Amino acid sequence: MIQATAPNVDLVTPNQGRKLDDPTLEAIREYWNIHIHDLEVATQPIGTKGFFEELDEYRFDKLRYLPNVVDFSGYAGKSLLEVGCGVGIDLIRFARGGARVTGIDLAEVSIDLARQNFDQNGLSADLRVMNGENMEFADNSFDVVYAHGVLQYTAHADKMARELFRVLRPGGQAIMMVYNRKSWLNAMSKLMNVGLEHQDAPVLNKYSIAEFKSMLSPFSNLRIIPERFPVETRLHHGLKGTLYNKVFVKTFQILPKSWIRPLGWHLMAYATK
Repeated sequence: MIQATAPNVDLVTPNQGRKLDDPTLEAIREYWNIHIHDLEVATQPIGTKGFFEELDEYRFDKLRYLPNVVDFSGYAGKSLLEVGCGVGIDLIRFARGGARVTGIDLAEVSIDLARQNFDQNGLSADLRVMNGENMEFADNSFDVVYAHGVLQYTAHADKMARELFRVLRPGGQAIMMVYNRKSWLNAMSKLMNVGLEHQDAPVLNKYSIAEFKSMLSPFSNLRIIPERFPVETRLHHGLKGTLYNKVFVKTFQILPKSWIRPLGWHLMAYATK
């Protein structure tokens, strides 16, 4: 939730590829080759089964809403693309549910780790280092596209959104998430002067619902629903951690749902082509 210092661990060395022509995208690639998402909670050696299990457990504790709004087992036999797949935590769940999965990421380290994750779980996936703003797939290639927490970190979000639309088959489903600028977490970060997770990334954009709708205008049947409300954090201790967990979270939970619903930190979008 809030930025924390990663443990002193050795990351795998990324494959040395040609630098990207866009300097912002190259900076993004370099950043995410170092900053593995949720790495700060890991205690097991990187790349081990225990490492991936820790990241999965933490992610779905932090994002308790996600299995309730994304049916990971509902795409059996479907071709599914995740853009910005990271180390494959969500993609593994789609694969276990029977989807034929493809994952891409700009960061070589993420794809290397995702391959280890799939190998250790005895699952198959087409995993590639690729720029989500300029994908190498043909038009109308996938039944489902999934981009959870990716558009806000890329150089040209509108361009990536158009690519998601392009590679989706007519009638296919898109599931996407960006951060809500008008949210409880954004306000609390400013009030308490505590940085957001990955606030130091080369790009970190937040959107209003209207702005997100505008970005996704090529899609049809578009629904945007605010999600992710406060849950107790494991990352912070001391006075701030106690106040957050015992006072803020408890108070937020008793407020009328109609008040807090628009303030979710995650804007989840569901759309078709």
